[in-house]
Amino acid sequence: MRLKLMARWAAAVAMLLAFAQPALAEDGYGLWLRYRPLAAGPAADLATRAGSIETEEAADPTIAAAVAELRRALPGMTGRPAGQGGTLLIGTPASPRIAALGLLLARAGDDGFVIRDVTVGGRRLLVIAGNRPVGALYGAFHFLRLAQQGALPARLDVAERPRVKLRLLNHWDNLDRTVERGYSGQSIWAWWKLPIASDPRYVDYARANASLGINGAVLNNVNAKPDSLTPDWIAKAAKVADVLRPYGIRVYLSARWSAPVELKQAKTADPLDPAVAAWWRAKADEIYRAIPDFGGFLVKANSEGQPGPQDYKRTHVDGANMLAAAVKPHGGIVMWRAFVYSDVDPDDRAKQAYDEFKPLDSRFADNVIVQVKNGPIDFQPREPFHPLFGAMPKTPLMLEVQITKEYLGFATHLAYLAPMWSEVLAADTYAKGRGSTVAKVIDGSLEGHRLTGMAGVANIGSDRNWSGSIFDQANWYAFGRLAWNPDLTPQAIAGEWARQTFTPDPAFVTPVTAMMMGSRQAVVDYMTPMGLAHLMATGHHYGPGPWVGDLARPEWNPTYYHRADKDGIGFDRTRTGSNAVAQYAAPVAKRFADKRTVGDDFLLWFHHVGWDERQPSGRTLWEELVSRYDRGVATVEGMQRTWASLAPMIDGERAAQIASFLVIQKEEAIWWRDASLAYFGSVSGRKLPTGVRPPAHDLQTYEAIRHPYAPGHH
Repeated sequence: MRLKLMARWAAAVAMLLAFAQPALAEDGYGLWLRYRPLAAGPAADLATRAGSIETEEAADPTIAAAVAELRRALPGMTGRPAGQGGTLLIGTPASPRIAALGLLLARAGDDGFVIRDVTVGGRRLLVIAGNRPVGALYGAFHFLRLAQQGALPARLDVAERPRVKLRLLNHWDNLDRTVERGYSGQSIWAWWKLPIASDPRYVDYARANASLGINGAVLNNVNAKPDSLTPDWIAKAAKVADVLRPYGIRVYLSARWSAPVELKQAKTADPLDPAVAAWWRAKADEIYRAIPDFGGFLVKANSEGQPGPQDYKRTHVDGANMLAAAVKPHGGIVMWRAFVYSDVDPDDRAKQAYDEFKPLDSRFADNVIVQVKNGPIDFQPREPFHPLFGAMPKTPLMLEVQITKEYLGFATHLAYLAPMWSEVLAADTYAKGRGSTVAKVIDGSLEGHRLTGMAGVANIGSDRNWSGSIFDQANWYAFGRLAWNPDLTPQAIAGEWARQTFTPDPAFVTPVTAMMMGSRQAVVDYMTPMGLAHLMATGHHYGPGPWVGDLARPEWNPTYYHRADKDGIGFDRTRTGSNAVAQYAAPVAKRFADKRTVGDDFLLWFHHVGWDERQPSGRTLWEELVSRYDRGVATVEGMQRTWASLAPMIDGERAAQIASFLVIQKEEAIWWRDASLAYFGSVSGRKLPTGVRPPAHDLQTYEAIRHPYAPGHH
């Protein structure tokens, strides 16, 4: 399989190199901040009028960063040296010139911005302003985003503010520079060289995040080591914080619950022990002396073997509130993850977080926010929204999504994830009647919470292109844009990204956007169609493993999730099964509990369905599953054809890499399809429909495939 894959990869590269147009070589490092020349038109004219950048607040590091970005970008887009053309004024009301303009900055809030085309003394002037310097910085990047797309109108009047307060990347980066579930090289944090040597790449990381409004970074893995809290490692984090600070990005740390014991500075980690609370207060004081704007702690406790307060017969509230008290005098927060496993075998893993956290509503301190994954299991290609959203009205909840594609083909499969996240954000919890969407839960508007947030598990690494593949950059981009405004559409975001990353030519952008919009559904189809979940091979989650059923705990096994037998397939979560549907509000539970209304996206998530039951398509369930697997492979083949027609429109280096990864994706989609049909066919006793291609190998061949060195599993 791998030899054939390499041969096809080589053929794809050779083909692209043969017909690729000569173009400026690019390797993806520039992300969406490439600042290439603009086509003639209003955008180019307006950008040209911004040639001279002025500010009265040059001493402010954040304003200085905004000015530097504009001076970096505009000459490349306009062809004019910096200082030529019209004038752009940037700053805050601390600038007398901006204060005198009457820009109605109240609509920008604390972190938003206003961009206006004004006339002062008969002279036209472009103004970018925020109530705080970071708002002006975000405004500068928004101006450049519009300009790169050729989307600047003849006259500008734009005002925006973020909907969500905390817009964070969670780095699952280890202290040895490996990255758990990372597929793009080593950690970008060169810990061994810090704090003396600071990599210039950190500035580019900060620029990219600030361009999206991302304002926080958790530097270390949620499966944390206690060493992260020692003086040497705090000094390293402080150096990173110094680099990120001008770009409005605060540093956070994942805290290991048992750190005081493991560092041999306490005999217990019991949160109700006064000595333990004192240790954490002293540790918080130490961190804030080194990092005055330290954001706070992210905690994974009593999950997947991680220590936590339950080890001492205490609750999540006891643990979170003790830490919250330690950081509160400094303005810090605690993000307490709701991703938990019971210490006994559950009747349904999907119910655990709700069962543990719902009874704790209203008991968390006001500087604690509970971080909830998008779905109730674990970042699957498709899950229903997590039942905790809407179920804890007195507790701020933040949404956690996975930008890195642990379960969606790693970095080589093209899977644009904005449609996944938007499905969750738009999902109606019915917590306060129709319209109580997850987006309204996490932006605080549903219950009036002021502490709000959205976190993404980063896909960033030391690879030159940052994310392992060019199209994976789009997921980083989409996360930032949705965290800023959850109502943006995935299609609009894809178009923005494509115009800036490749070219604003509609002949390229339109088909690429369509390709991106269909890509995640393709992965669902060839991996986990119709509500199936967690069918990946053990540990590394690379490739199919629906036959695995011999692991120590039931919920570690794919067979636990699909429950296929000779009669049917699917997990019964209705009243006749685990009754997980009861964790949702009544209108949602009613829809999920009925096979006629649940929809085929979640049919097998909530129901055990007979192989011969007729589906709305008229096919039996078995026939429908076969068609979905085939549709997934066909969609990838279509993406290959689309890309082959478009690749000559961009530089050869990036075109060739994308083509080679699509070859990998096709081969692995076929692997998924064939292995899954071989297994489910053997369990069900059904034959493939007439005319359907049989798997290339027998089931035993697929079961024997091993990948002990797959990346990202640490």
